[in-house]
Amino acid sequence: MAVYTDVAAEELAEFLKGYDIGELLSYKGIAEGVENSNFLLHTSHGAYILTLYEKRVAVDDLPYFLSLMAHLAERGVRCPQPAKNRNGEVYSRLADRPAAIINFLEGVWPRRPNAAHCAGVGEALAKMHLAGRDFPLFRKNPLSVAGWRPLFELAAARADSVQAGLRDFIARELEHLEARWPADLPVGVIHADLFPDNVFFLGDKLSGLIDFPFSCNDILAYDVAICLNAWCFEPDHSFNVTKARALLNAYGRARKLSDAEQQALPLLARGAALRFLLTRLVDFLNVPPGALVKPKDPLEYVRKLRFQQSVSGVRDYGFTQPGCAA
Repeated sequence: MAVYTDVAAEELAEFLKGYDIGELLSYKGIAEGVENSNFLLHTSHGAYILTLYEKRVAVDDLPYFLSLMAHLAERGVRCPQPAKNRNGEVYSRLADRPAAIINFLEGVWPRRPNAAHCAGVGEALAKMHLAGRDFPLFRKNPLSVAGWRPLFELAAARADSVQAGLRDFIARELEHLEARWPADLPVGVIHADLFPDNVFFLGDKLSGLIDFPFSCNDILAYDVAICLNAWCFEPDHSFNVTKARALLNAYGRARKLSDAEQQALPLLARGAALRFLLTRLVDFLNVPPGALVKPKDPLEYVRKLRFQQSVSGVRDYGFTQPGCAA
């Protein structure tokens, strides 16, 4: 369960007096995610999500995340909206942590995504990228290529305790990507963490995007690459070309990928795989004592990275957008 900081009922009830969302009826920790402490609240006015921001989230970044959700919603992207407290602020403090309350979106995340889910994600991601074009705030991605070596240095000494040879494997890939990472692709607002548990569906129809604490400004196609890794592999770790084709073609219908973006996509997918391998490895090696959290398996992303290393071009993803580069 993703709860690093527990909250007493009395403390939470007092905290909610600062909001106009009714009285607390019940609450429980949410067993998804590993970055922040999340709770489902039921009040006399309805259901809400409470997030206590931990670990990698800086309080100065909260206006970016929370303002972005409002900006996207105004442009037709379905995502949660932050509740303002009685002082008009979109975040407060609870249990000595920055805390925000957002409205609850109906739907469930897909445990076994199918091609229809992947198409929905591709379309929604493209629309999010388009809607973010006039977002006035800027946040550099702290977990892009420049942030990977510091993560590696945190984990390097103990990496081989997770898998023999892992330290050298990561070191070689990091050198490869640092030398080749593109600097001339279209950039804009990206979600940067659009995994299945951050996308809600009602049946096969996408009902909303959630969890924006990693959103930032970076290469748009890198966001697509993150989704290829997150959505298009099977439980046996095989890559599903049908899902990838559905995701990429749906994205391309809403926002066409340039030839340069298409050519760079396999490299970006390698980078996305390394990024999540590194953060998972650091988390796996550094679970706080007593935290109600099960760290995600870093070796899943070793297997995904090995696949991405074998990709020769976007046709290996089943991409059929007109003008596709081999």
